[in-house]
Amino acid sequence: MAQAAAVAKPPAPPRRRRASATPRRLPYLLIGPAALLMLGFIAYPVISVFYYSLQEYNPTKPWRNGFAGFDNFVKIFTDDPVFWDTLVFSAKWVFVEVGLQLLFGLALALIVNQTFVGRGIGRALVFSPWAVSGVLTSAIWVLLYNSQTGITRYLADMGIGDYGTSWLSDTSTVFSAAVVADLWRGVPFFAILILADLQSVSKDLYEAAEVDGASRFKQFWHITLPHLKDAIILSTLLRAVWEFNNVDLLYTLTGGGPAGVTTTLPLYIANTSVDAHDFGYASALTTVAFVILLFCSIVYLRLSKFGGENK
Repeated sequence: MAQAAAVAKPPAPPRRRRASATPRRLPYLLIGPAALLMLGFIAYPVISVFYYSLQEYNPTKPWRNGFAGFDNFVKIFTDDPVFWDTLVFSAKWVFVEVGLQLLFGLALALIVNQTFVGRGIGRALVFSPWAVSGVLTSAIWVLLYNSQTGITRYLADMGIGDYGTSWLSDTSTVFSAAVVADLWRGVPFFAILILADLQSVSKDLYEAAEVDGASRFKQFWHITLPHLKDAIILSTLLRAVWEFNNVDLLYTLTGGGPAGVTTTLPLYIANTSVDAHDFGYASALTTVAFVILLFCSIVYLRLSKFGGENK
């Protein structure tokens, strides 16, 4: 009789394939070219600005070009009163614009967050100015402020003011006129961000507050505002940086005038580089503006405790 069948050996376990590193690196390989391209577009201009800030560089006066060290920075802080005037006006411009835009944007967001007939159309009308470019916004308001065909002409027809009055040519009215023009475009930015955050507030909180007898103001103060804290901090910081760097609207609307009273620091930098061709000094001014914005942004985020828990 044949020998008893041998006990079958258990099958050998399948070999583990070595995990390939390629799938894990694939996302980085895919975004690598775009990241390098963005780094080149960002890093090269920044490095160039820092380099030229230490140079005396004016293409119209090549015999004076060369290494200047910190002479440009010394001139900024000790021998350039225009720098201090434009810096003060820039701070005033940012404070007034961001404050008013936040106030009106918050009010608009609260209004369009309510339920009413035609809310979709109302939201579209409120948000539409944000889609208009700064130059086109300036063109619209230049026409509105035109002394022959604009607002002042119709006010004069009603006996308010004189014919030929130009708000953009009067040092006592040009700031207010420019503020109103930029408000028209900037308010929707705050309204959009705040409205988006309002959508996430639970209605149960308001219902519970009503049961407890909380008034509308107390609901706004203790529920709505704490919930909007991070959105308000982020939006004000972004808008403050944009308003500080605002060149297109003021350049088109007033050109920095009259008598330079609406010249911001970035507009002064643009005039120094484009009109005076003094790229070395303009680069030094840009470096100073960058440091000022960086310092103020860090201090603002620290003081506001952005991202922290609401107490």
